[in-house]
Amino acid sequence: MLRYAIAIIVIAELFGGSLWFSVNAVADTLHSAWGITAVEIGHLTSAVQLGFIAGTLLLALSGLADRYSASRIFAACAIVGACANAAFVGMHGNLTGALLFRFITGAALAGVYPIGMKLVMSWAPAKAGQALGWLVGMLALGTGLPHFIRGMGVIPMWQDIIFAASALAVVAAAMVWWLGDGPHHGSKRRLQWSYALQAFRIPKFRAAAFGYFGHMWELYAFWALAPLLIAQWGEGANGHWVYLAAFGVFVAGSLGCIVGGMLSRRWGSGKIAIIALTGSASLCFIYPWAQAMSYPFALALLLIWGFFVVADSPQFSALAAQACATDRVGGALALMNSIGFAITIVSIELGTVVWQVASVHVAWLLLPGPVLGLIAMRRMWREN
Repeated sequence: MLRYAIAIIVIAELFGGSLWFSVNAVADTLHSAWGITAVEIGHLTSAVQLGFIAGTLLLALSGLADRYSASRIFAACAIVGACANAAFVGMHGNLTGALLFRFITGAALAGVYPIGMKLVMSWAPAKAGQALGWLVGMLALGTGLPHFIRGMGVIPMWQDIIFAASALAVVAAAMVWWLGDGPHHGSKRRLQWSYALQAFRIPKFRAAAFGYFGHMWELYAFWALAPLLIAQWGEGANGHWVYLAAFGVFVAGSLGCIVGGMLSRRWGSGKIAIIALTGSASLCFIYPWAQAMSYPFALALLLIWGFFVVADSPQFSALAAQACATDRVGGALALMNSIGFAITIVSIELGTVVWQVASVHVAWLLLPGPVLGLIAMRRMWREN
């Protein structure tokens, strides 16, 4: 039953995660249909992040994440996110309305990602690193799924790509509602504002959280810039190929999470996080030099970067969750996610602006994130 439950949750995360970058997968079409610029696409991406921050703060600081059933919160938020994502299509170039619906989509995703992690912990607390590796791996794959749909060209209308992501989120809601909560869900408690803040008093939680914050400076900016980095090379990088290659970056990230989760059982989550941070920091530094090399080599580097850039994410969550009491895991993870995603807004906005003048050298803007994450995690090498 345990494997069956985990499989349902990670597949639901795959489907629910498709809401995140659904608009980015049709960015070039929006440019011609609505006149949306690269900077405005960055704003739309940041609107999702802002919504996610607002949603996770509400879940964390209110105590809602640990007061009510994780499966019910997940299902309700997936439905809301699906509706808001579909409503984006009806904006017809109204950027203000489009930003609002992307914000609502992000807020709804707060009940899909961190609550999904709590749901996994309620089923398999003893296998947190491996189980969360699968969960975040499927989230990464789901986030890139609209790129795959677009790249395959099986859905000609851009509006239908958005609707397809919403349909997948509805399926995710139904799956998790049917499954319910695990036997280690934790007892329900009364609402208590700011309860999650107490987690930062725990040294191991602080180390995991600050490592995660450095990781987040790089992650979503890299994902948002991936199609631009691919298209920059010109040769062979046009049309549907750009989106298929971008999806390849997400596939590599999914594999990174899964492999990292498997290795965490032998090496420990702390070491896996440190290795992944080191790998992504190295690629941040190296990638701009690939401009003088061939397109296949540059793409290979991008895929390796995609492997490392998210492989540490589930391990940070596992470390943070293991440091907390079971009755505050949901709120603590939601708060950690909220702060982390606030950081992504700065890096995404800076990245899309700097892209106009720096091109592939924007990678160096992302480098401080994993470097600072490594500094925060330095003591965990010996402890795992």
